[in-house]
Amino acid sequence: MEASAVTGSARETHGTAPAAGTALPVSGPAVVAYAAGDLRIEDVPLAVPGPDEAVVEVAYGGICGSDLHYWLHGAAGESILKAPMVLGHEISGVVVVAAADGTGPAAGTPVAVHPATPGPGDGTVRYPGERPNLSPGCTYLGSAARFPHTDGAFARYVNLPARMLRALPETLDLRTAALIEPASVAWHAVARAGDVAGKSALVIGSGPIGALCVAVLKRAGAARITAVDMHPMPLEIARAVGADAVLQAPDADTIAAVQADIVIESSGSHHGLASAIRGAARGGTVVMVGLLPTGPQPVLISLAITRELDLKGSFRFNDEIDDVITALADGTLHIGPVITHDYPLSQGLDAFTTAKNSAQSGKVLLNFKPQEQ
Repeated sequence: MEASAVTGSARETHGTAPAAGTALPVSGPAVVAYAAGDLRIEDVPLAVPGPDEAVVEVAYGGICGSDLHYWLHGAAGESILKAPMVLGHEISGVVVVAAADGTGPAAGTPVAVHPATPGPGDGTVRYPGERPNLSPGCTYLGSAARFPHTDGAFARYVNLPARMLRALPETLDLRTAALIEPASVAWHAVARAGDVAGKSALVIGSGPIGALCVAVLKRAGAARITAVDMHPMPLEIARAVGADAVLQAPDADTIAAVQADIVIESSGSHHGLASAIRGAARGGTVVMVGLLPTGPQPVLISLAITRELDLKGSFRFNDEIDDVITALADGTLHIGPVITHDYPLSQGLDAFTTAKNSAQSGKVLLNFKPQEQ
């Protein structure tokens, strides 16, 4: 049972700090993946936080593709569930107990979360030090890449390292703030393309990440943005956040005729990558942010060579989260239409079912705040 020692839920802007000496909750409800097809909403204990950890009362959590994969397949790529794991890495909330060592935001501060913990691994794999997202020992909230797994933050209360927390301005509501993590992924992808101002852009796949890429491209000054998807609803969302034109994915010839300077491939399929290569102008740049399945994939590599296309991977993000928060706070980044549903935690299974239907949903949120009876 959830303890009543901490009172007051995460509010839309700032929360209320607990009184001095207030006891921590002993447990709270969470979303736990056990195996393929086995997702449970159950009470999980809250450990005593470490000296560098704050206790965060979660307000909203966005369901990511990796969360869906753990539920549907018991794995996300090569990260295979070997034990029950709390899902979730796209969250917003309020600090209810600050880190004891004095680092990080004070109690009562609304926060977003940077879910990565970079690490060099065993030191045998080289990577650029200024790009910690590529560090081989990096862990991520809600990931089964290593064992023991790294539990996520789809829980009423979570202990999080203070360094992960980003204080939010008063003008930014917690519901929108749940998109900060995926928007940072999109910001990083667009940044990989270089200066996009005045250039034409094509986005293949208009799910949440693709739509967020459209929004970031719009803010960055892209001259004309064309979005592609299989379904009408994602294309409506893409238009709402800044796409100038939309195309149905089966219309291969029309997509190829776009000849965009910058192409963002966010569908995560080899068909989408083929469309991205065909739709790029000679000498253009294709950024691959959609994660294709592991193993060999068919690629139109001869076309990429003869057109001298720059093919660039994009994986997670680094400090772009701070730029995203600033842009949301000053109103220059418009992402609200990407959220299409939010469900109370008690209806978490329904939320996951909705999220897996990409034809009928954009970003689906879980609302962790106590519901009025």
